[in-house]
Amino acid sequence: PGLIKIRLKFLNDTEEVAMARPEDTVGVLKSKYFPGQESQMKLIYRGQLLQDQARTLRSLHITDNCVIHCHRSRGPTTATPTLPDPVPAVPTAPGLPLGGGTLMVPTVMVVLALGWYFRVNYRQLFTAPATVSLIGVTILVTFLAFGVYGQ
Repeated sequence: PGLIKIRLKFLNDTEEVAMARPEDTVGVLKSKYFPGQESQMKLIYRGQLLQDQARTLRSLHITDNCVIHCHRSRGPTTATPTLPDPVPAVPTAPGLPLGGGTLMVPTVMVVLALGWYFRVNYRQLFTAPATVSLIGVTILVTFLAFGVYGQ
């Protein structure tokens, strides 16, 4: 009674169910489910990094069946982990700190720009539904971009 179920989701799409009280803090959640790795674990809820270890789950509006994304940062380990690492190490090219998600917005913007270029220069190939669809996709992407980056 009084416990909420939190879904901890990792980069490799695995999930673990955590049971906590709304009065528990971020630090308590980390120490309970990631003993010895508290300083390496990054918890993300609704796109926000949960940095303040003293904030309660209730104050962060974390309710039953919410998803918290978990990422283990690299760094020296002070204690041996008691649980197997659910986050696989992602190899990166030296000197290239870009991931696939970093390039998603510019790629979508280039594709939209090409769509509008062809719409203006080859107007005879675009029917009315195709033009309306291009306008709709442009509006959707604009709202998504402002929603993600406007916070």
